[in-house]
Formats: sequence, structure tokens, C-alpha cells
Amino acid sequence: MAETKTLLRALAGETLPIPPIWMMRQAGRFLPEYRATRAQAGDFLSLCYNSELAAEVTLQPIRRYGFDAAIVFADILLLPQALGMDLWFETGEGPRLSTITTAADLAALKPADAIHDHLAPIYETVRILSRALPRETALIGFAGAPWTVASYMIAGRGTPDQGPAHALKSTDRALFEGIIDLLTEATVEYLSMQVQAGAEVVKLFDSWAGTLQGADFADFSLAPMQKITAALKSRHPGLPVIVFPRGAGPRFAGSHAATGADCIAIDDGVSAEWAAANVQTGGCVQGNLASYHMVTGGDALIAETRRVRDAFAKGPHIFNLGHGITPDADPDNVQRMIDTVREG
Repeated sequence: MAETKTLLRALAGETLPIPPIWMMRQAGRFLPEYRATRAQAGDFLSLCYNSELAAEVTLQPIRRYGFDAAIVFADILLLPQALGMDLWFETGEGPRLSTITTAADLAALKPADAIHDHLAPIYETVRILSRALPRETALIGFAGAPWTVASYMIAGRGTPDQGPAHALKSTDRALFEGIIDLLTEATVEYLSMQVQAGAEVVKLFDSWAGTLQGADFADFSLAPMQKITAALKSRHPGLPVIVFPRGAGPRFAGSHAATGADCIAIDDGVSAEWAAANVQTGGCVQGNLASYHMVTGGDALIAETRRVRDAFAKGPHIFNLGHGITPDADPDNVQRMIDTVREG
């Protein structure tokens, strides 16, 4: 059925009259059915590791909206937890981790190929979804890119500027590179198992790529994603890969070639018109409607949806937001966006 899945057709380079649509964080707090299922699970991590409930929240936006793809419900910080780090979530504040600040801390982590027992529930979620999704709906597996995940591991939490990771990169580059190398190897293992379980596409989220400057952007955002992409394509020939170096700005140009990815996800920091002229020339692009339109709605939502759709209409495009949908979004605005993209 792969040839009928519009997402896979776009990723293969086909220009479609109506682009496939999905949204980052489409299974999330803006949906009342998600909030009910999370309450049933008890807490966020329990939801991630309960395969049946994680599959349920992944399916909820597909049932409601008929998106062209589902992305498995999980979290980028499950991988460092599988490597042996402590992970917990503070209510209203977000994730907390034990930290990696010394060579001894790094040495105490598990090897890259020892993560699978811990992550077995995620693979089971993928297996459930591969059976339960509509035949026309593609299944996306994902992981955080090494730089973004490392920034949480070093700081022990999210930070506004990834300052602790930048500091470690400057003061102990060998240790920093060791963390990136371990995450690169472990991410290949993690995503490869998701593919074996049924994921048809994988995506790497480098949410903090934009804070890397100069050669560090190439060395610690693009290069690790290229290594992961190459390794996955070697293990799984024909596997489509999407990468998201968020905040790259003009450095989005050339990222198909730099990463080997089939599709570059574009945030809303650049215009769709610029991205069509400078990024889409290299292959499929994904994006890039500003997320706030899912909150504010109105005529601006319709106009901007049409503008993004039309700007990318001459090449392969997956319609998406420039970042994840926010918890305060109006579910009705999501339907208005979909209707506008698919209008005759």
C-alpha cells in the first residue's frame, strides 16, 4: 500500500496536487481526548511506557482529523533514560534529568546497544500502530538529534540558551564529543528498532540546532544527523528520513546534501517563499505554518495556510507547522487548516 500513502510519495520526491498533512505534537494536550487518556495513565512517563495507551493517543488525531501520517507518541528523553540516566517530570515545569558533567559520568552510561530492553514498550507501541492505522496513513518514528538531547543531559533540564552544553563544549571538548558520539550510536539503534517494528519514516528533531554557531552547526547538528541517516539507510534501504534543524535560518539551504535526508522540516523563522527557492530545490520540504495560527484562527489562518501551500506547490512538500502545536490551540482551527489545504 506504500504507493497510495501520500506522505511516502512526497518523501520520494513527487510533487502532489494536494500535499500530505500532519502536525508536530498532533497527539497532545490541545485535544480533550488526549487529556483524558493521560489522566488514565497517571503521568506523562507512564503514558509513554504504556504501549496500549501510547498507541491510543497516537491514533486520536488520526480519527479526529484524518491526517496523512501518525507519529508515535514518545519523548526524546526516553533515550538518555534508557542509557542509564534518571528522568522525571516536574509538574508545570517539564523534564528533569541527572547530569553528565564528567568523563566518569559518561563512562557510567550503558553502551548504545544496551537500550532495547528499556525501550521495548516503545517498539510495542509502533507494532500496535502498524496494525491499527488506516491503510493510507504513514507511520513516523522519531528521536531527538544528538545535540538537542545532549543539551538536556548536560544541563539536567531544558534551558533558554543551552548554556551548560555550550560551556562544556568549550571547556572539555573531548567529553562533549564523547556524549555526541554515544548519542549518535544509540539513536541509530533506537530508530532502527522502530523501523523493524513498523515505522515507515523516521524523523530527527534537532530543536536547538539554531544556537550552534560557526563550524559547530556543521559538526554537532548536521554531521551527527548525517551519520544517523547514512547508518539507517544502510540497514534499511529505501527508508525515508526527515530532519529538523530548527532555527537554522539561512543555513537550511544545502541541508539535504549535508545530512543525506529525504526531507528538511522548516520552521517559521524563514518564509515559505524563501524556503521554496533555497531549500526545496534539494528535495522534499516540510512546514512551515506558524503554530500560533492554531490558537488565533480567523481569516489570517486561512490566508497563511494558502500562502504556505501555494509557495511550495511546485515541488515535493509535506504541509506542517513550523514547530509543535501548543496546548492552548483550538481543535477547530486545526480542522480549518486541513480544509484549507485540501480545498479544491
